[in-house]
Amino acid sequence: MQIHFHKNDLPKDHDLGELVAIDTETMGLFPHRDRLCLVQLSSGNGHCHLVQIIPGQQDPENLLNLLKDTSVTKLFHFARFDVAMLYKTFNVVTAPIYCTKIASKLVRTFTDRHGLKELCKEFLKVEISKQEQSSDWGAEHLSEDQKKYAATDVLHLHKIKNTLDGMLMREGRMEIAKAAFEFLPTRAVLDVMAGDAYDILAY
Repeated sequence: MQIHFHKNDLPKDHDLGELVAIDTETMGLFPHRDRLCLVQLSSGNGHCHLVQIIPGQQDPENLLNLLKDTSVTKLFHFARFDVAMLYKTFNVVTAPIYCTKIASKLVRTFTDRHGLKELCKEFLKVEISKQEQSSDWGAEHLSEDQKKYAATDVLHLHKIKNTLDGMLMREGRMEIAKAAFEFLPTRAVLDVMAGDAYDILAY
């Protein structure tokens, strides 16, 4: 694994391909309260790009161009949260997307364990550590352990997607998965609009 650390934005004209794994690190789990601190991206080639977001930053031009590029599929695990944080921070709707957590819930109905750690262990026989998950991502200088943890969250998503795609096809659930992925950006925007105390889809 090779980690490339960038302040504020991706390098200009940096091509990550047509399928880019993306994850975010934040100060907490509530988009209305907590800020975005880091965006991780990988083409699935063993390289990970970390983009540190400074407080109040609004214009990482190259990153935003990627998020808006409809020719690039953005690959997430639990896209609902990450897409909401990106929308809340930059007022940009990230699309099209693929969510490995949604795919897992559609086909791994024999379990209620759909976390990234479980998928890495089951599909890839890889144990990943979550030790740095709750660390201070707003710090000006991130530790090497934090960088490694952040990179690991996108390193395996392409391989996981490949396995889940096979299962979705086998179980005849690819079309419903695609429909769910298409709705997720709207669901994330509704999360930001409605707030934590109001679910617009509830009774």
